[in-house]
Amino acid sequence: MENLEGTNASEEESLESLLYPAPHELPLRPLPAIKCNYTHHFALNVMGKDRHDQYVYRHANGLCIIGLAPTHVVLHPTPSVIGVDFNVGKQSRVEMKACGKRKRNAHILESNSVLCKVMTSDQFFLIRCCVKGVLLEVNEQLVTSPFLLNNQASTEGYVAIMMPKPEDWSKAEKALLTREQYIAERGLSLHA
Repeated sequence: MENLEGTNASEEESLESLLYPAPHELPLRPLPAIKCNYTHHFALNVMGKDRHDQYVYRHANGLCIIGLAPTHVVLHPTPSVIGVDFNVGKQSRVEMKACGKRKRNAHILESNSVLCKVMTSDQFFLIRCCVKGVLLEVNEQLVTSPFLLNNQASTEGYVAIMMPKPEDWSKAEKALLTREQYIAERGLSLHA
């Protein structure tokens, strides 16, 4: 009987060591949700324009966050965004809000549809969807605080949230690069 109890105790200790990491092995800060809950994909040279790089962060539930990659021409070498305009067609993207469980008033945009114009002091850049899907919302904060693109483009400075159908995501994913491919293609360090 003692032998069984000793075996159970050692199994329990080994199970606890797997479930509860040693304090010295934990990171100083927890990883941000954008790094651990999303797969990172990148579109390089969108619409054939050099260094018009964008990201598509995809959550397991299918939501996609669209934004400017760190190597986008407007952010590299020195960020210079002074304005963002979501009025790019017959109706402002800000007014295209999908609401409710069934996403009423949802607008389906193509992968090459324009989400917004990002302006610098001397030119503007068109930011595209990169994936066909329902536009759920745009980041209205960028209208009043365009500097978010300069300082926090991969987090608070996202451009839009979209929901592609699974078959549309499958098509888009084939054209996008993984984080590792993006880093290799642009010659960045692994910590980028």
